[in-house]
This record gives sequence, structure tokens and C-alpha cells, in this order.
Amino acid sequence: MEGATGMLLRQQLRVVLHQIQSAENLGAVARLLANFDLPVLRLSDARLEDTGEAHRTAVHAGHVLDAAVRVPRLEDAVADAVYVLGTSGRDALRGRAPVSPEEGIARLRAAAARGPVALVFGGERRGLSDDELALCQDVACIPAPGPQPSMNLAQSAAVLLYLASRADEAPGTAVDPDPGAPQALREVLRRRMERALRAADGLNPQSPLPVLDEMLRALDRAQLSRREAELWAAAWKQVARAAGAPGD
Repeated sequence: MEGATGMLLRQQLRVVLHQIQSAENLGAVARLLANFDLPVLRLSDARLEDTGEAHRTAVHAGHVLDAAVRVPRLEDAVADAVYVLGTSGRDALRGRAPVSPEEGIARLRAAAARGPVALVFGGERRGLSDDELALCQDVACIPAPGPQPSMNLAQSAAVLLYLASRADEAPGTAVDPDPGAPQALREVLRRRMERALRAADGLNPQSPLPVLDEMLRALDRAQLSRREAELWAAAWKQVARAAGAPGD
């Protein structure tokens, strides 16, 4: 079973760059994927039209750039992932505590036994917003105690992708025959929960998202299978209808 388990994270990992603006950074990250033989790069809402300049820093990684998939939204880039690890350089996150890079990668690898997983990096200008991080089960922050508290995109990617490459050297984890719930289904569940709770006055209309995020993270900790998430989504759909919520 070593062949099935020894490279599990590499096989399941999707690296996502959201709103990337710098061709230099894109090329550098592509080179990192080639360094660690990671096959999947996705660009969501990319802010550069021509990626030709990226080839200057993508040394021996042109194949990674050529195979990169562009999608319009972050939701599309992580739709098939059963677990999403976001990244942030911010100390304050809405309603949650960050995990260390080591812990985040360990959770990423554990989840890879249940299906595809995603590692998401935000754009150079502002990183990932709280709403974008709500698409992630966990958020990893790299501690930087020196006078310069933040790393640039390529530096952050180097740290986390190196850890990801080392994670596959740990003892193998068998593939779970019961696949996890993909992010697209998690978002259906989230929307139905919000519709039902709003219709039933179960959320503070001035600040509904923190409570909703906390409820969803409780379900994330249960590591729902696809079938279980489908049952939850169907149940919340009925609750929303009973509460008089419009639409699906």
C-alpha cells in the first residue's frame, strides 16, 4: 500500500493563488511546485492578464504555468476540496484562532485520505479577507517575531510547500473509502443554514456571520462524509422552507 499512501498529499493537493498580481511571484510559486513535484496550480480571480513574464522566475517550471487552471472565483478553485487550509499574515481573524504551519499541514495531510485538499494563498495587496477565509476550515499563520512581521507570497509558499513535501515522508495513511464532503457541498449547506436562521430570526441581522461561521466550523470538526453533508443540507432546506425563507 506504500504506493497508494506514501505520496497521498502530493496526489491530492491543489495549490490556489487568489487574486495574484505579480508575474514574478507567480513564476516563483510555479518553481516551488516544480521543486516539490506538486502537480496542481489554480489561479482564482487572477489580477494579471499576461502570465508570460512569470516564465522568467519559473525556472524549469514552465510546465506548471502552462497547466495552471484559471477560474473566476475562489469558490470555484476549492469546490472539489474536502478540506481547505487558508493562509494569512494577520494577527486578528474573525472569530477564530490560527493554527501553526506545522499543524495546518498535518491537518491537510490527514484530510487528504478523504479526498482532494486545497492550500490557498491570498493576493499581494491584501491577502485573504475574512469572508474568503470563511471558505477555509483552518487558517495557518507563519510566526515572524522579527522587525519585519510579514512575508511575501513566494516566501510564505516556500515554507508551507516544503512542510507539505515533508509530510508525505511520514508513515502512510490509508485512503478512506467514505469520501469527505467537498467544499461546494459545504457552501450549499452554509447558504441553507443562513436562509433558515435568518427566516427564523435566529441570527443577529447586524452581525450574522460570526455565529454562522462558528456553527459551520463545529460541523467541520465532525469531518462529515459526502452522504452526511447531503443529509444535513436536505434537512436545512426543509427547515428553511418551514420558516418561510424565499428561494432555495
